[in-house]
Amino acid sequence: MTSAPPVLPASTHVGPVTLLARDLPRLSAFYAGVLGLAPLFEGEDRVTLGAHGTPLLHLLSRPDLPAPAVGRPGLYHTAFLLPTRADLGRWLTHAASLGLRLGTGDHLVSEAIYLNDPEGNGVEVYRDRPRGEWTWENGQVRMDTLPVDVQAVLAEAGGIPFEGAPVGTTIGHVHLKVGGAAEAARFYSDALGLDVVSHFPGAAFLSWGGYHHHLGLNEWHSRGQGRPAFPAAGLGGTEFITPELEPLRAHLAARDLFVQDSGDALSFDDPWGNRVTVRAGD
Repeated sequence: MTSAPPVLPASTHVGPVTLLARDLPRLSAFYAGVLGLAPLFEGEDRVTLGAHGTPLLHLLSRPDLPAPAVGRPGLYHTAFLLPTRADLGRWLTHAASLGLRLGTGDHLVSEAIYLNDPEGNGVEVYRDRPRGEWTWENGQVRMDTLPVDVQAVLAEAGGIPFEGAPVGTTIGHVHLKVGGAAEAARFYSDALGLDVVSHFPGAAFLSWGGYHHHLGLNEWHSRGQGRPAFPAAGLGGTEFITPELEPLRAHLAARDLFVQDSGDALSFDDPWGNRVTVRAGD
């Protein structure tokens, strides 16, 4: 007897994030100047930024939209994963030279630096510790939020300046604000076959293939909120990239969910209006 294929294979990962920008030139300049992303496409009302040909952000001009309220479901942060601790040290040296307001978090599985873009969208820049250093118990990965040893991270830079996002930069995970973390975890686990791998009070973390998380969900500012009644700037959508779309197509067809199917991508909204697209690709 053969088992059914997984909803999505373990190699599924995060693709580009779309942001709706009130001031497109300003937001584009921030991600280019601070994160070191390069423009891959520039149009009258949209810009795509990435690293070494890999698209990471789609910015769409929406000057008519209001800024999102803090308690509105949507983006908590987009997390840019750098390949090494030395890369993180070089970026941190660069960010510090710009006088940016930064926060830090040692999550045991990773070391992370936090900031906001000019429109209030959360940004995380991080590096992973080797998987052999992660601690798992009963299918849950141990995570925490401790201070980062900033001086040790800076020392890893080796005096080499930051010259833009390095080869191998990706979006490692996306963290969303939702009305209820437990409800959202059930929704995403059912819809996309994600494993719930860690919990914090008011938050859940999910992944494919034993990663510490591809998706974070929290209710810290948005508890009890439903789908917003009107559009706002901020998150326009999150993409996940998978080599095999057909099992998901069949899986979603059996659910009470409105899905847009473009052939190479499936899109739907979560219960809080956060747009999700799963696209076929490497």
